[in-house]
Amino acid sequence: MAETVLIAGSGIAGLGAALALGGGQRPVTILDRDPAPPSGSAEQAFYEWERRGATQLRHSHVFLGRLTTLIRERYPLLLKELEESGAKIFGFADGLPPTLKNNYKAAPGDEDLSILFSRRTTLELVMRRYAATLPNVTFINDAGVRGLLTRRNDDGTLVVEGLKVERNGMSEDMRADIVVDASGRNTVFPDWMRAEGVAVHEEESPAGILYFTRHYKLRDGQDEPPRDSTPAAGDLGYIKFGVFNADNRHFSITLAVPEIETSLRMAVVKPEVFDAICADIPGCARWTDPSRSEPVSIVYSMGNLKSVWRKYSRAGKPQVLNFFAVGDAAVRTNPLYGRGCSAGVVHAHILRATLDATRDPAERAMKFETDTRAAIRPFYDSMVEQDRMAIRRAEHERDPAYVPSRRARMTKSFLEDALGPATRGDVTVLRAFSRAFHMLDDPRALLKNPGVMARVLSFWALPKKTKEARGLYPPSFGPKRAEMLSKLNIIA
Repeated sequence: MAETVLIAGSGIAGLGAALALGGGQRPVTILDRDPAPPSGSAEQAFYEWERRGATQLRHSHVFLGRLTTLIRERYPLLLKELEESGAKIFGFADGLPPTLKNNYKAAPGDEDLSILFSRRTTLELVMRRYAATLPNVTFINDAGVRGLLTRRNDDGTLVVEGLKVERNGMSEDMRADIVVDASGRNTVFPDWMRAEGVAVHEEESPAGILYFTRHYKLRDGQDEPPRDSTPAAGDLGYIKFGVFNADNRHFSITLAVPEIETSLRMAVVKPEVFDAICADIPGCARWTDPSRSEPVSIVYSMGNLKSVWRKYSRAGKPQVLNFFAVGDAAVRTNPLYGRGCSAGVVHAHILRATLDATRDPAERAMKFETDTRAAIRPFYDSMVEQDRMAIRRAEHERDPAYVPSRRARMTKSFLEDALGPATRGDVTVLRAFSRAFHMLDDPRALLKNPGVMARVLSFWALPKKTKEARGLYPPSFGPKRAEMLSKLNIIA
């Protein structure tokens, strides 16, 4: 008899689980706390779809090569439907810097270094419609999950047998062989588990920023700015910025402000301040130029950003059986790096491989944990370390007396005078860097590859004037902190 699956949450991770576990082998039911999506276009979804369960729905998103490749290889019809809805594939060659374009020759694997340009509302809408057509996949809307249905094995291990669900003011017990928590960053499942006596293991690390996003649309007759050396993303220390292409002539800009920049983060939520900041950052200004585009949203804000790694085993043994947390419900990271959606769908497919590999509940629990760690933990650790460095840099930006240590100066020089120029001047280095960025290779692989590192170090050895003459340095990201705050009339 086919085992049944009950998924709590229909965000990206829940939809990824529906794709991975659906298709006929297992009856899959997805519980969505929100109403059904609009029946119309991607535009209608963006402006009208209310998703209380997805607080980051209208923030900037980037869908990396790991996710794009997975969809292309396993769900070609889904990719076709995404493109028909306005989503675009942005390949490795499309993003080459001017210094590499003329001599570029495609190599095997370059096709995997592609970004899917889409608003999250568009991606969710099309994924959901596609998943709903799969055999034995059912969506239930306006369904609030209120608790667990459990029992105890003879050895005391907790076995999850279903969920307590509220629909139309009525309570209902929904039973299943497998229960999946895909309810996102604000999941309450850990609290329910603790109430059942489970010692939930959690690691937390602050992101140190608040996130602010505004959406824009190109005006009729206007095109995107040319892709040249002007950086579309960067870190000014006191603020980070990124331009995110999307579908149907839309794009968004996100400004990430350190938590300690209290005055700036209180001001940036105002549309006029947000746009003024963008106008002073070259990589944003050419996109938000009023003659090129117009804003189509308020400024969305998001706080309480932190990295969380959560697991349900203890001393190498499972505490809970037939229960699996995927996506942000298990592994949550700073959205600045754009890896959450890709990791969530990958995580769901790790679950599929786990369930296919064995029927033993205890083996499943530990295999899922082990394979999750192998696939995602290196990226998690890398992002946590980058957050720590960014927090320190933000603190130093506010201290006019700060003098960097020798180690700090060397690290800065390696990033700015070696790695940066190498990615703009050597396609082999750029490929290696991009494979880590797209979650295809371990982020530590680049620094451990002797051939790649030799190329990077050769750029470090070049005189700065030579690198400048070859165009291997980007233009200035934007004004210094004091200048920006002065222009905005913000008191530090």
